[in-house]
Amino acid sequence: MTAAPDRLEPVFDRAFAAIGQAREQFSPHLTPHEVGTIATVSTGIATVSGLPGVGFEELLAFPGEVFGIAFNLDADAIGVVLLGEYWQLHAGDLVERTGRVMDVAVGDGLLGRVIDPLGRPLDGQGPVRTDARLPIERPAAAIMDRAPVTVPLQTGIKVIDALIPIGRGQRELILGDRQTGKTAIAIDSILNQRGQDVLCVYCAIGQRASAIAKAVATLREQGALDYTVVVVTEGNDAPGLAYIAPYAATSIAEHFMERGRDVLIVYDDLTHHARAYRELSLLLRRPPGREAFPGDIFYIHSRLLERATHLSPERGGGSLTALPIIETEAENISAYIPTNLISITDGQVYLSPSLFALGVLPAVDVGKSVSRVGGKAQRAAYRAVAGDLKLSFAQFEELETFARFGARVDEPTRAIIAHGQRIRACLKQSELAPVAVPAQLAILLALTAGLFDTVDLERMTAAEQAVQAAAAQLPDELRERLTGAETLSGGDRQALIDLAGRALSGFQSPAVPHPPGGAARAPDTAAPGQPTEASPP
Repeated sequence: MTAAPDRLEPVFDRAFAAIGQAREQFSPHLTPHEVGTIATVSTGIATVSGLPGVGFEELLAFPGEVFGIAFNLDADAIGVVLLGEYWQLHAGDLVERTGRVMDVAVGDGLLGRVIDPLGRPLDGQGPVRTDARLPIERPAAAIMDRAPVTVPLQTGIKVIDALIPIGRGQRELILGDRQTGKTAIAIDSILNQRGQDVLCVYCAIGQRASAIAKAVATLREQGALDYTVVVVTEGNDAPGLAYIAPYAATSIAEHFMERGRDVLIVYDDLTHHARAYRELSLLLRRPPGREAFPGDIFYIHSRLLERATHLSPERGGGSLTALPIIETEAENISAYIPTNLISITDGQVYLSPSLFALGVLPAVDVGKSVSRVGGKAQRAAYRAVAGDLKLSFAQFEELETFARFGARVDEPTRAIIAHGQRIRACLKQSELAPVAVPAQLAILLALTAGLFDTVDLERMTAAEQAVQAAAAQLPDELRERLTGAETLSGGDRQALIDLAGRALSGFQSPAVPHPPGGAARAPDTAAPGQPTEASPP
């Protein structure tokens, strides 16, 4: 059935009127869109032409979901640091501005995850779910927004907690030759934060994939990954990723700090970071300086570590403690990058290859290590015993070197050396075995009271474990006083000494045998190539 033409005419009129009205109301909006082209591509960098309005460190988008950071802004070209695989990029490809700087996802959703500096997951557990992002480059907190370092950060490592204490908000450098245990100290410090209300960020910069896998597996097995974020760049990643990794990890940590949390961040290590920046700078034709590093190599580390601080109560009272790691060559701590980091940080823990070769683990050289801030934050109970311990250990190290040459020493000197040998034995510690505060205090008090002096060196490990086991049975009231900020009272001090004395009763001998000829030294501490026999009278 067909409708009459006069009935369809009003329908068409209304339709055409509505179309005409919509056309009159529409006004197109043109958005300017800058597009550049790739001029050249080389290892980790690209030169881009065009994009006259690009800003310094602006994020640029390349084909294949590859991003880059505008690093050099020359009159006729832009030097770009590429963040990812660049093998598919060619000269002539289009480059677009994003209008923003490089940022990273932050939030509680990152805890327990392994990500790269771009926030992409590497652990195969699905996408990372967060609701906020922060720029990787952020200004450090102002001086008036900071508070003094007053709370200790317990590492669980006896020699550090007693002699080189670290406070929450401090920057403590860990340096030493390769394969001396730098990463082990950092991992042990993370493990000891369980139950301490401290979140951790572990940033691996240019490390071997096997070493990273081992560290992540250790954190997972020990249950530390639940409160840790792992930011990873492998040795075969683009140098641009290695360059931005510590800044991205710091922004992730700052998010927690600004919400009143205490955070520990480990940079493992900044030697690779400096080398990656040197590589990028030389490829971008920046003028080289000492050791071919660019002139602003100090600034890239100072602006990074200056973000570690303890915020004032008005800013939430959170803290960010930084443990940067530096690798030295042939024990040369006066090289360019190590001296830069020593001057930036608030102290250093130096690991000696000589002590490592002798089996003194952790191989911390107490004489070359220092904490310029942590002493103010150290628990009062530690300060009551650590001062005498450090003096006794320093005397022992000087006399031990003298006695190695077979010189005759008197009985008081012999006693000092024997006491120092037991201090060194007690400061030894196995990996992945942090020691609680009450156990540390019991061991240190037993050392200062001379209870270990009558224990044979061969039985020191078992004797120390006996003291630790006895300290684990302390009453809860005493444990709370020891872990608090209160000064160690005479009664608590005597209670710990009595406890240690009972634990050591089965290990003490009437007298400690001395080497023949009157030379006080330990055969197992003689350095290679030095005499181990006493000179004849």
